[in-house]
Amino acid sequence: MAKQRKIIHVDMDAFYASVERRDFPELKGKPLIVGGQPDSRGVVAACSYEARKFGIHSAMASSRAYRLCPEAIFVRPRFDAYKEVSNQIREIFWRYASEVEPLSLDEAYLDVTYTESFNGSATLIAKAIKTEILDETGLTASAGVSYNKFLAKIASDMDKPDGLYLIRPEQGQEFVNQLPIGKFHGIGPATETKMKNLGIHTGNDLRQKSLTELTERFGKSGQYYYNIARAIDERPVRSSRIRKSLGKETTFAEDILSIPELTNILLDLAQQVLESLNKHDMQGRTVTVKVKYADFQQVTRAQTLDRSIGLADLQEWIPKLLARTEAGHKPVRLVGLSLSGFDLPVVVENVQQQLDLSHTDIA
Repeated sequence: MAKQRKIIHVDMDAFYASVERRDFPELKGKPLIVGGQPDSRGVVAACSYEARKFGIHSAMASSRAYRLCPEAIFVRPRFDAYKEVSNQIREIFWRYASEVEPLSLDEAYLDVTYTESFNGSATLIAKAIKTEILDETGLTASAGVSYNKFLAKIASDMDKPDGLYLIRPEQGQEFVNQLPIGKFHGIGPATETKMKNLGIHTGNDLRQKSLTELTERFGKSGQYYYNIARAIDERPVRSSRIRKSLGKETTFAEDILSIPELTNILLDLAQQVLESLNKHDMQGRTVTVKVKYADFQQVTRAQTLDRSIGLADLQEWIPKLLARTEAGHKPVRLVGLSLSGFDLPVVVENVQQQLDLSHTDIA
């Protein structure tokens, strides 16, 4: 009989903001926003819990965050500092887990199924990890403990900040039944709205739908929704992650209408992406151009070739893909370019490398 899996999801509490307040104690207790300045085109990268009370959240335009909370303090991100703390935290994870799968600088899945510490108690292991993180970094983390990644991820958000929440195997189905559909990891706002229009408001509602119906309505994601409605998630915790695309994007200080200017920017991004791929001796067959307009609407346009894509191909296809958007007619605030369809998968060994290969500029 297979051993019952024990998965922990650790999520640092308001990570960037917490690092800033640790390093600059005068910021404690104040609404703090890490990201672009309020008079810039930047966005909120993270914010303190004091700022969240005003409805501020990550990815919100900094100008809107300022309108919601004029007394907020805005600081620029210090990614080197965050990476340094992230490395400290990851060292702590490896003291207990046989597999560690980082999702970002501030969260990760841990498989402690075969860990013998604390007589194999995943809850006590999670508690020890939280204690060591606090002792060694001065920061708090929240942890979710369960028998699969889906439930562990949701559990870590149940008792923030500084929380520890356990969902036992015998509790999984009932927990999912009562969970509002908007709380499901993997179901975003658009899918939530679509599900509610179908009468799906809770996990129990989702469980009433057949696999056939979910697949017809949601495509490949239908199988995932069918499984999680039954508290099933067999995905393993993987220490190395297979990357399916590599890309870069940039947000402009001012909107751009000029097609030649946009083309040149995309070509510059393309060269950076190609250099990143070359470091891994990889080549892609699909190029995707991303355009976000001044009204925040976003589109992507892609082209797949029957050969590996080089710079000459990008010089040819970037203008063609741009022509399939409203660029030149509508002002553009952001563009991005990515390559995918690799001949062989790119294995990303750590989150720092991911950030280097797919960096979003924050003004």
